[in-house]
Amino acid sequence: MIVSMTGIVKRYNAHTALDNLDLTVNEGEALGLLGPNGAGKTTAIRVLTGLTTADSGEVKLFGSEMRGTAAAIKKKIGLVPQDLALYETLSARDNLNYFGRLYGVTGATLKDRVAEALDVLGLSDVAGKAPKKFSGGMKRRLNIGCAIIHKPELLILDEPTVGIDPQSRNHILDFVELMNKQGTTVLYTSHYMEEVERVCSRVLIMDAGRVIAGGSVEELTRSTLIEETVSVEVRDPAPSLKESISKVQGVLRCEGEGRTLLVTSKADSQNLARILECATPYVILGVEAHRPTLEDAFLTLTGKKLRDGNET
Repeated sequence: MIVSMTGIVKRYNAHTALDNLDLTVNEGEALGLLGPNGAGKTTAIRVLTGLTTADSGEVKLFGSEMRGTAAAIKKKIGLVPQDLALYETLSARDNLNYFGRLYGVTGATLKDRVAEALDVLGLSDVAGKAPKKFSGGMKRRLNIGCAIIHKPELLILDEPTVGIDPQSRNHILDFVELMNKQGTTVLYTSHYMEEVERVCSRVLIMDAGRVIAGGSVEELTRSTLIEETVSVEVRDPAPSLKESISKVQGVLRCEGEGRTLLVTSKADSQNLARILECATPYVILGVEAHRPTLEDAFLTLTGKKLRDGNET
């Protein structure tokens, strides 16, 4: 276990940002942390990395308690914060060199790692330019490079793709996947469900300062599924077809106009055969089951949507 946060409480005056939070990250996994604005994700990361002190609870990293400066522990961590941590007037190469030296990387090793980071993140062509001239996506990529120049064992990314172009987003996601495949443990927060589904092997959902659910994407969607939806396309259906399907046991509603009907049933109704039986007087052109998504699970658990913006 790389990360263990137990019973973490953090209050800001009357506001409780973390409410007895329990969170673990296992070695080698890519863990996604999801939550609506104000759920406490960023506060959890700040407590985890020692940037903020919890009011109570225990934080362990690599088996040791996070106390004081904990320099030896922090050298094993790479943090990509929401706000860019770059020197705008230094070149991309000089930024990487600077942060590398802060972590004790020097000489030929540093030179090789700078070249590798520039190449993998698609910044080799602009290595000599200052990030003040970069697009938002290029700055985000360089920000990640500065966080991994020392080859951290744990990489923490807090909303690393906010407000960037699709090309830069793909660069970042490809890079995170590569780091994880090479053995780096990843903790990833995002407002974009598809990123978490792509990058993460396990997902925790936070709300009101605590973890309310966790598991693989499949486990979360299966455990929270309360409805199942199937679309049935038939040739020249009569109005009575919708009424007939609505009467099938387990069906909650049957909607749609024209030849495509959307049928929603209670989960595990196992009534597809009976629905199709209603449609047998017609030519069935197609049947498609709609698989639940991570967003469906998130909405069921929190009653909220993920939204862009800052949070506590």
